Amino acid sequence: MPWPNRLADMATADLNKQPEEVAAMFDEVARKYDRTNAVLSVGNSWLWRFHTVRAIAPQAGERVLDIAAGTGTSSAAIARSGAEVVAVDFSPGMIEVGRARHPKIEFVEADAMALPFKANEFDAVTISFGLRNVEDPRVALKEMYRVVKPGGRIVVCEFSRPPRALLRAGYGAYLKYVMPRVVDVASSNPEAYNYLADSINDWPDQATLSQWLRGAGFTRVAYRNLTAGVVALHRGHKPKRKSRSKPVSGEAKAS
Repeated sequence: MPWPNRLADMATADLNKQPEEVAAMFDEVARKYDRTNAVLSVGNSWLWRFHTVRAIAPQAGERVLDIAAGTGTSSAAIARSGAEVVAVDFSPGMIEVGRARHPKIEFVEADAMALPFKANEFDAVTISFGLRNVEDPRVALKEMYRVVKPGGRIVVCEFSRPPRALLRAGYGAYLKYVMPRVVDVASSNPEAYNYLADSINDWPDQATLSQWLRGAGFTRVAYRNLTAGVVALHRGHKPKRKSRSKPVSGEAKAS
C-alpha cells in the first residue's frame, strides 16, 4: 500500500495506532527528525528537554529507561549526569540513527506496551512526546510502573492542551495551517506530520493523563505546564515497599 494511503488510514478510527505502522512512519523521518522538531517547536525543544532532565534528576550510578527515545537526543542529555541510560524505541530507523550518533548509549528496539525488562529494574523511567503514539497508553504506563523500582520515579513530557481558550485557538491554527507549510521544507516526509498533528489534537488534557498515571499505580502525581500549556511535564513515584516489622517477644519487650 502506498505510504500516503497508510497515513490516511492511520488518521481514522481513533488514529488506528498500530505499532508496526507508526514505527514505519518514524523510520521514514528518522534522519531529519531532530532538525524538523527544532524548527516546528520554534526553538523550544531544547527547553522542554532541559526541564525533562531536571525533573528526572538523574544521579551518577542510577539506571534510567528512556522510552520513545528516537535518535537518542534526550538519552544523551540524561547520560551527561553519569547515569546509565537505556534508550528504547520501536522504530528500527530511529535506532539506527541513534546508535550512529551515540555509540556509548544502549539502544533497544521494543514496544512500550511490552518492555523486555525485569520488574523493578530502573531507578527512573521517562518518555517524551511518545506516549500519544502508543496503541494503548494506559498499558504502557502499567509497564513503566512494573519496570521501575519501588521509590523510583516517572517523568512524562507530552504535548497537551493550553488552559486558555485564546491560546488553544492559536495553537490549533498553527497545527492546521502553519505546521504543514513548515514540514514541506524541513521534513524528509511531510505526509507523516499530518498524522502527528492529528495525534496531538486527539490527545487528552493534563487532568486525564494525571488520572492515567494514578490508575497505573503511581503516587505523588503532579504536572506543570511548559510554553503556556502547549506541553505538560507529568511526574509520579512508585510507592516504596512497606517493611514488615517482626513481632517482638515478651522477653524483648521486658528488656
